[in-house]
Amino acid sequence: MVSIKENIISILVNSKAVEAEALRKALEAQRRKQLPLRRVLLDEKLITEEKLITVLSEHLFIPLLRLNKYKFDAKLFDLIPERIARQYRIIPLSLIGGTLTVALSDPLNIVAIDDLSAVTGYGLNLVLSTEEDISRAIEAQYGPKEQEADISSILKEEGGAEEEEDVSSSEDMDLSSGFRQSQKPPIVKVVDFLLSQAIRKRASDIHIEPEHDCLKIRYRIDGALQEIFKIPRLNQNAVIARLKIISNLDITESRVPQDGRFRVRFEGREIDFRVSCLPTTYGQKFVLRILDKTSLSVGLDKLGFSPQPLAVFKETAKKPFGMVLVTGPTGSGKSTTLYSILNQLNTPDRNIVTIEDPVEYQVYGISQVQVSHDIGLDFSGGLRALLRQSPDIIMIGEIRDSETADIAIKASLTGQLVLSTLHTNDAISTITRIIDMGVEPFLAATSIVTLCAQRLCRRICPRCRKPVEPDRRMLESAGFFDGCGADAAEKITLYSAPGCEYCNNSGFYGRIAIAEALIIDDTIREMIIKKSPEDAIREYAFRETGMRSLRHDAFLKVRDGLTTLEEALRATKEE
Repeated sequence: MVSIKENIISILVNSKAVEAEALRKALEAQRRKQLPLRRVLLDEKLITEEKLITVLSEHLFIPLLRLNKYKFDAKLFDLIPERIARQYRIIPLSLIGGTLTVALSDPLNIVAIDDLSAVTGYGLNLVLSTEEDISRAIEAQYGPKEQEADISSILKEEGGAEEEEDVSSSEDMDLSSGFRQSQKPPIVKVVDFLLSQAIRKRASDIHIEPEHDCLKIRYRIDGALQEIFKIPRLNQNAVIARLKIISNLDITESRVPQDGRFRVRFEGREIDFRVSCLPTTYGQKFVLRILDKTSLSVGLDKLGFSPQPLAVFKETAKKPFGMVLVTGPTGSGKSTTLYSILNQLNTPDRNIVTIEDPVEYQVYGISQVQVSHDIGLDFSGGLRALLRQSPDIIMIGEIRDSETADIAIKASLTGQLVLSTLHTNDAISTITRIIDMGVEPFLAATSIVTLCAQRLCRRICPRCRKPVEPDRRMLESAGFFDGCGADAAEKITLYSAPGCEYCNNSGFYGRIAIAEALIIDDTIREMIIKKSPEDAIREYAFRETGMRSLRHDAFLKVRDGLTTLEEALRATKEE
């Protein structure tokens, strides 16, 4: 009878997927390490997993399937215990009659197939997928069940939803205090649980969304939304009431949007939550933005900027006056960058005032003004009032109209350093945007000192990342060598990450800033006054100032092993 090892050797030899000498070395390593041959082949980088499962699929007549867009049936996950799914890297796909279709990465693991058949009692139909796809599917499908079990156990305590007394607002809730947690009624503990879990999982936002049969909880982690668990619909009103109370919102009003905030202490850290409530078909939807002040104290050096934009920001912080504009879409880290600059400038001899909608971080030593349209306090009116406060540095949350732009420009010309944000695709197009708002070109040229466009891309997990063979044709078509140099092809090492417990099986851990930054020089000022085309200014900036485009900066992060090529391409637009 042919053994499993002989089977895979025969397939690899016949397909010429691995050279004979390399295969011989792999067999020696396999005997030495006492690991499955498949694992040795992948660890020694003698073949990629995609190539291996493609070869196995062709010779074993097992179809391939990518799971990233597959819609799973939640009922099937009761058939396979989570322990077995994780141990053998197996995920159920469908059940038709007495046949269960499962995806797995190693079709030659007879032990796994036998165990699964015995546990489920069904005949098995096999489909091949990569370990990375299966790991992500396991985490996405089994993870919420584990969280829901925790929620269910909390709600069963002392009668669940009936225990709603003593939910008064707490100015400084301590989510990490075990004793205090044990004294709280179930609904309060549920809300504390979802807040603390979000902080532990490094979420930037919590989405609490009412559906027809449940209250769905999703966390945005490293920029991507993940469904975490569901709360029974009968507890929906109690959970929403608790959120409104701690956010100082009107619990009797459910027809109009509301905004609030609250603060908690978690493991010695102060965390601010910015709350937005929106009426929807099935009830009130909440989005809680998590604002961790510790991200501001790390300084510009720790935000992950490349040397060129970092040097621009440090030079900008020395400017006594002028306008600094940071651009990018919502959630690109603009506010964190500006607050980090302010934190560096926040000294007792400076008067720093901000006007924001809303105030994101509350910072000691800085006067912060919240825009309130209900009482007529908008950006332009608030900015006029700020100028009478003798400020040295002003931060405007966003320049949205021509009146605000005009006042900000004039403030920067009369001795203040003005920092603000705009929504544009890149740094150079900010000039056109400001002029389109009605600012004269000579005023824009004189006042603007620094332009920056920013994005966030996911940082590859440092614990499970592994080198992969670069595809030169793909790199060339993406323009990789234009940004990193033609000689990079010989020494470049690209990485991917299958996912591990540390990164919650996502393959990414945290995010890193990519930026294009430019200090306006005399030549660019002259070009702005002459209304030179954007392309001409952009070409000069790349050629003479050392500015790199967003995509080229992202490629540098790929070259340094900080992110993946796919993530760099996703985060930046086509140049």
